[in-house]
Parts: sequence; C-alpha cells; structure tokens
Amino acid sequence: MLNFDVDRFVRIQSDALAVEPRLKEVVTDLVNGGAENLFFLGAGGVMFLTQPAFQLLQAKSLFPVYYEMGAELVERGNPRLGERSIVVTPSLSGTTKEAIAALEYAKKAGATIITFTGHADTPLAEMADHNFTTFAEDDTSSEMFYLETLLVALALMNARGEYDAYDETVAELKQLPALLVDVKASFEDRAAALAEEIKDEDYHLITGAGSTWPEAHYYGMCILEEMQWIRTRPVHASDFFHGALELLEDGVSIIILNGEDESRGLVDRVIEFAPRFTEKVRILDTKDFELPGISQATRSLISPVLLATVFERLSAHLEVLRDHPLTTRRYYKKLVY
Repeated sequence: MLNFDVDRFVRIQSDALAVEPRLKEVVTDLVNGGAENLFFLGAGGVMFLTQPAFQLLQAKSLFPVYYEMGAELVERGNPRLGERSIVVTPSLSGTTKEAIAALEYAKKAGATIITFTGHADTPLAEMADHNFTTFAEDDTSSEMFYLETLLVALALMNARGEYDAYDETVAELKQLPALLVDVKASFEDRAAALAEEIKDEDYHLITGAGSTWPEAHYYGMCILEEMQWIRTRPVHASDFFHGALELLEDGVSIIILNGEDESRGLVDRVIEFAPRFTEKVRILDTKDFELPGISQATRSLISPVLLATVFERLSAHLEVLRDHPLTTRRYYKKLVY
C-alpha cells in the first residue's frame, strides 16, 4: 500500500482500544457516583469524530447527553453543565486554544473532565481529571477517536444496564486493528483509481446520514478543504432534498457515504436520485468491506471507522497525484487569528 506502515497503524489502533479497562472503570465510577449528564465538548473537526458516540447515546440511552462546540459554550454557557457533569474532549495535539478555553470553563463549573489526546504533557492532557494519551498522527487519529469515544458510550450504557452485550462488543472491537489493514488493502486499487478520477476536480458535494454523516462532514472540511484546498459542500442526506439537490447537473461530483445503522435508508434515497442528473456519483458503502468475525450488531456501530480507514487510502493517493502534501497549510496554525 502506498506510503503506509502496517505495524504503526496496528500499534496505534491497538493502543487506543487498550484504554478500555481503565476507561470503563472511570465511566462506571462516575455514573455510580451520581453523574447526571455527559458533554462531548471541544473544538474543530475532531469534534465531528465524537458525534457517532453522541448519536448512539441519544438513541439508545436515557442518560442526558450534549454536544457542544467549545468556543460557543464559553460565549453563551449551558446551565446543565455543573458539578455532576462528565465532559469528554478529544484533541490530537492537546494544545487547541478553543478547547483549552472550553475546559477551563468546564472546570470552573465543577465538571469531571476526561480527555483523549495524541500527546502527553500538553495542556489538555494535564487539565483532565482522567487523561488517556494514545500517540497518533493525522492519518491514524480518526479511527482512534471514533473508537475511544464509542467505548465511552458503551461503558456508560453498560453501567446503567442499558447495554447487555458490552463484553462481546468490546471483544469484537479489539479484533479491528488487523481487520482494518485488510480493509485498506482491499480498497487500495479503488483508492488509486478514484484519486486519479477526482485529482483535478475542485468541488464536491459530500453526504451521509446517521453515523456516516460526521465522517462526510469531517472528510470534506478537514481533509479535502484544509489539507487539499478543494471546495466541498457537506450536506446531511436528509437535508439534501431541501436545497442541495438543485445543484446537481452534468459534471457535478457527489460523494455518498452509506453505513449500516438505522439511517441507511436516508442515504439510499440520495443514491437513487443522484445518477439521474450527474454521471459523477461516487458511493462508498461499508457493506462492501469484509470483516470476518464481526457481528452485524457491531458493524452497525463502526461504519464511520470503516469509512475513515478507506478515506485515508484515498488521501494518500491524492496528495501524491496532486503534488500537495497533506501537511501543507497556508493559514492554519501559521497565522494569528
């Protein structure tokens, strides 16, 4: 596979899943100790990676859960954030200034803070009551944060008696690192072909629903826009028919992400519609990826993980074909803003 270190990838994802015993203990103690709500709180695109866990808790648990953009929370507040709140914040660098300000705000409110970082000895690691540092870099962090925040949701529901298959699900998740390598390998030829196909295109609609929507938003904003300077229009599949459909015509590219949760039908509707008006329809469907030994119940939880892992292959080819390294920036962390 192009520019890919198998051992490094497996090690990083295995280390991410290895936080499970301590994370389960922390979450269980907080729930049993009287926690009343949970906030996913942070800044930037990494927050999108917490949305599948947030959605899972919204749909399957009666425990109050909130999703807050850190900068906005600091400006307007939230009366539900307090001493019986759990705050979960991911940050690869551990230094994002908006996330630091948000955690300072949460600490003043008395919340218990859990952070997931890619580096220790950083402000966000040190501010936490419970920090889980797993070394990662941009090309491996999406899967890592998806999995770690999923473990938070599963542990919380398990502690409340709302999820009976915790042990079975965790056992299956721990098989994923090696299986994801196989998924990448199976997608490599398609990634190369797709990169060649889109390398000169400067605009894409990108859509998904349920747990695939956060990955559509993330890949459009944080990879294609930030790292490749390609304009995108991320739009939720259920909103597609309230505006974005009018942009479809010959030559317009649409990238459609389909997963295996209850929202699949919303994406199917776009898949049926789009080819009537543009020939540039690119569909990534997690059902196409083989995962031996992984149950359908677990597959329904990890659609964004699968999409992130194959998108990394597309990105690896794009940066070579476009002679535009993924690390190149003009403004991001280059200027004061």
